[in-house]
Amino acid sequence: MNIHFIAIGGSAMHNLAIALNRKGDQVSGSDDEIFEPSRSRLEKESILPDKIGWNTNRIHTGLNAIILGMHARIDNPELLKAKKLNIPIYSYPEFLYEQSKNKMRIVIGGSHGKTTITSMILHAFKKLNVDVDYMVGAQLDGYDCMVKITDKAKIMILEGDEYLSSPIDRRPKFHLYKPNIALISGIAWDHINVFPTFKNYLSQFEIFCELIEDDGVLVYNQEDKEVLHITNNISKKTNLVPYSTPNYQINSDGGTILCVDDKQYKLQLFGAHNLQNLMGAMSVAQSIKINKHDFLNAMLDFTGAGKRLQKVTADNDFIMFKDFAHSPSKLKATTSAVKEQFPNKKLIACMELHTFSSLQKNFLSHYTDSMIKADVAIVYFNPEVVAHKKLDPISIKEVYNGFGGNVKVINSTNDVVKNINEELRKNCCLLMMSSGNFDGINYEIFGTELINKLNI
Repeated sequence: MNIHFIAIGGSAMHNLAIALNRKGDQVSGSDDEIFEPSRSRLEKESILPDKIGWNTNRIHTGLNAIILGMHARIDNPELLKAKKLNIPIYSYPEFLYEQSKNKMRIVIGGSHGKTTITSMILHAFKKLNVDVDYMVGAQLDGYDCMVKITDKAKIMILEGDEYLSSPIDRRPKFHLYKPNIALISGIAWDHINVFPTFKNYLSQFEIFCELIEDDGVLVYNQEDKEVLHITNNISKKTNLVPYSTPNYQINSDGGTILCVDDKQYKLQLFGAHNLQNLMGAMSVAQSIKINKHDFLNAMLDFTGAGKRLQKVTADNDFIMFKDFAHSPSKLKATTSAVKEQFPNKKLIACMELHTFSSLQKNFLSHYTDSMIKADVAIVYFNPEVVAHKKLDPISIKEVYNGFGGNVKVINSTNDVVKNINEELRKNCCLLMMSSGNFDGINYEIFGTELINKLNI
């Protein structure tokens, strides 16, 4: 096929472009800005646009398909010409469905844990020699492309994001995949710029469940009350498979000892939420007849998904983690997990309000007590980012009150670094949580500097 990408530089879009290029399709693309690492990765595959910007000459009748990214506007000149020429236009989730409609589709949904569960399944399947295609929304260690599409694989694993598909397709992405096996990890209100009420957000998961193929499987977290409510009200015939947090012990050498059927598994993972995710992943594997003990043995060397409780650096007196956590539920789960694993270490937890939802004044109250397990809790936000997102200004006091007090609220990256240095002690744990990077903190360099300071 001859395929053109409008907004090829996006994180999901450029991975799909690379996957199709490797599959043998002819791929071209355009974008008005392409940042790293997308730029270098597209260049390496020889599909980086020769010039930045939109060019209607790239749209012609020889194209079999246009894939439209969320970054493009509805008045994009390439999009308008494609419509005029009646070239088929797909959002990337719509195109992924077209590529996988004759395969068994496993779709991992939920407000949090999607990337971790998807990466767990991929890790186990790779070790067990189960050939699958896939799409994951984040870069994982050991993979140079987060989309794989082949003619050979009979299964496709899809991370089911609930955000919108494209500027001209306002359906949530996971509504387009029509899973044979689906999973919902948990539901906590997010993307309030698109789903203005929790009821509206919740309904997207209800629709997702109704789109499961006939006699399909829904694996669900029975400890989440919203998920439980949805599963109790599914109208179509679906095989329901519940999962929950397993019995486990904290391993003093690091990680966790998991207890299943009187057998013990020494895992490198830790945290109740990660073990809950593991049970969800195991249940998906069992749904395609993989023995649970084979699955768990394959997970013994799994260290986690990228930026999900990922160890940055450590020595005898200090350990530092980074995590993608930004929603209230994930913030609470991650902070609690680190404190449970290292109860005798001073926990300094820092989070950045960075997403559209987190910077909304009317959403701040959802963060109440979300960092209560930390010994020192620091919250950072940049007023310039608030202004750039065209949101109402928020004050330090409003953020402080939103978290229920017991946090330090800071507007400056330099002050974040300064406060961490002031709180630093031997036998300390630092947790940095953000979907960004605190406007420029290099975690690896910063962690090394802190260790050097402790060792002076």
